[in-house]
Amino acid sequence: MSTSSTQLESPPVTCCPSVTAAPLGDADAAVLAHTYAALADPVRLRLLSLIASSGEMCSCDMVEPLAKSQPTVSHHTKILAEAGLITGDKRGRWVYWSVQPARADFVRQALGG
Repeated sequence: MSTSSTQLESPPVTCCPSVTAAPLGDADAAVLAHTYAALADPVRLRLLSLIASSGEMCSCDMVEPLAKSQPTVSHHTKILAEAGLITGDKRGRWVYWSVQPARADFVRQALGG
């Protein structure tokens, strides 16, 4: 009696599927590094989360929740603004900050939402 065994061939397994379509170019890498550098500070992350959760926030209202001086708050908002994450609207002597609309999805992901 002859036994014949049939082996089913399984499709090749991809070890590590690609996450991006292509590697970053030099310019894109520099922009992304600048953005992540802006987020690499606990005070700036808290500040960004305050702005994101309120929709818009006056600089004058950031001092108390952050327990930082006004010059320190201004320094951190400037860094976030330069990274293109927030935008300011000067009204009188105060600046009202909001998340840059084009970066809202990125900010949501960065803050874990």
